[in-house]
Amino acid sequence: MGGITLRHRALVLTGFGGYEKVKVQTRRSGGPRPGEVSVRVRACGLNFADLMARQGLYDRLPPPPVCPGMECAGTVRAVGDGVSDRQVGDKVMVLARSGLWQEVVNVPASQTFLMPEGMSFEEAAALLVNYITAYMILFDFGNLRPNQSVLIHMAAGGVGTAAIQLCKTVENVTIFGTASASKHESLKESGVAHPIDYRTMDYAEEVRKISPKGVDIVLDPLGGSDTSKAFNLLKPMGKLITYGVANLLTGQKKNLMAMAKTWWNQFSINALQLLHHNKAVCGYHLGYMDEEFELVGGVVAKLISLYNQGKIKPKIDSVWPFDQVADAMRQMQEKKNVGKVILVPEAPKEESKKEEN
Repeated sequence: MGGITLRHRALVLTGFGGYEKVKVQTRRSGGPRPGEVSVRVRACGLNFADLMARQGLYDRLPPPPVCPGMECAGTVRAVGDGVSDRQVGDKVMVLARSGLWQEVVNVPASQTFLMPEGMSFEEAAALLVNYITAYMILFDFGNLRPNQSVLIHMAAGGVGTAAIQLCKTVENVTIFGTASASKHESLKESGVAHPIDYRTMDYAEEVRKISPKGVDIVLDPLGGSDTSKAFNLLKPMGKLITYGVANLLTGQKKNLMAMAKTWWNQFSINALQLLHHNKAVCGYHLGYMDEEFELVGGVVAKLISLYNQGKIKPKIDSVWPFDQVADAMRQMQEKKNVGKVILVPEAPKEESKKEEN
């Protein structure tokens, strides 16, 4: 391992709470263990689950001090014993439960995916979590078909943007999307037939005005009372896929009132009631798929194929250096973003020179 710097910068969650709890720290860089590759990270994705994790609301994060980050992209800088399908210099995207907001990461080779030709590191860091989630929700659970209708909440966010693009790969799908009014123009451009301002209107009423019977699929990242609203908006044979509890996030710190309210309003239905409704309720959590390499790998292969055909393209909202992580989190938590929020380590000194020529 001679010649590779032994220390690198990492973002560390030092305890639960506000934006200031994530700090840049220096860590030791070891080499990859057998089965692992060592990656020089060039871009990282910020996800809603990372905001939940900062408040202690995400169950897949080890206790602090811990390095967050579920996705990143970069270049393989060393390969551990027994790894035959990756080599030094490969450009890869990485998926993990946590730990990826660092300049250098060592990860099992099975958690890396080769970046397609012509994809930037920022795009690669924006692809995995949001597009895998949107794809599995819409196609594996939602069984999306031509001529159907879909309601997408937080339609301008990471999963929302991915879901809109994936809906466009099926003919004549009608998309309803909730977002604040300032985002409606860009939503229309991206293919949302009916943008709805959830802040000033009752979105369920707005959907019913246009489609009295409701919709075929609802993507629910909100939880609480919105899950019940979603279920009621489904047509016969409709599917509700719940995949988050964004309603828990109200401010910088944990809000016990919001937690109690979300818990109290939790949607609940028994099997017999379900039978009478002709509807499906599904739950999706990518954080619990970490052993499912074949399943997830199959989805990634389909996504890369769609990217290569020009049918999907990650939309980058903004790019922030590690030391502005607080601003990056604020951008997402205050829902100012349209598309993906990306974190980048500043170019490491010893490499920036080589890469310019």
